[in-house]
Amino acid sequence: MLFRDRVDAGRKLASALSQFRGRDVVVLGIPRGGVVVANEVANALGAPLDVVVTRKIEAPGEPEYALGAVTQDGEVIMDRQAAESLGASASYLDDQVRKKREEVRERLERLRGDAPYPELEGKVVIIVDDGIATGSSVGAAVISVKKRKPKEIVVAVPVAPADAKETLAEEGARVLCLETPGPFLAIGEFYGDFDQVEDLEVKRILDESASQRRGSAH
Repeated sequence: MLFRDRVDAGRKLASALSQFRGRDVVVLGIPRGGVVVANEVANALGAPLDVVVTRKIEAPGEPEYALGAVTQDGEVIMDRQAAESLGASASYLDDQVRKKREEVRERLERLRGDAPYPELEGKVVIIVDDGIATGSSVGAAVISVKKRKPKEIVVAVPVAPADAKETLAEEGARVLCLETPGPFLAIGEFYGDFDQVEDLEVKRILDESASQRRGSAH
């Protein structure tokens, strides 16, 4: 066990990101668990908090294994080789993509309502998750954010496999990861408490963060 829970992981991650305090930063959490971690980072850096929503495309019969992901803008990133080797037919993939695009749209609406999305152009954007398994969700988040012309993208996670850093660096993100243990089977094995986070909890965190920022602006 490396972290007691997501709050503990977020505080440790925030310490490692202290050089960004006072800079023009936006923190984006990947729902759901990543938002709990991101909240600690945003609080410590005095930065606004929001979400970047992606959905992984699951392998047939293996929901934990990602063949790719759908970005917040509906773009599809797919590992065609893996899809082929795991017997994912074209109709299965089409169905998954359609479903995941709809899930992204619904989740954004549920978590953010009609609030305007933060301006990311020229800013340092820190994308936070509670860990990386295959990297498809975070990779999709990076691609989505890159389109908004930030000054720099930093992917910050408490734990990931060693090779995840290289993959994300290729996408143009700087990666900050506290621990890269091996063998790496699942993110939850490195947490004492890794209970599922509900959308209601994510919405509460986002609303609270927004209201604190409004309060400190007066």
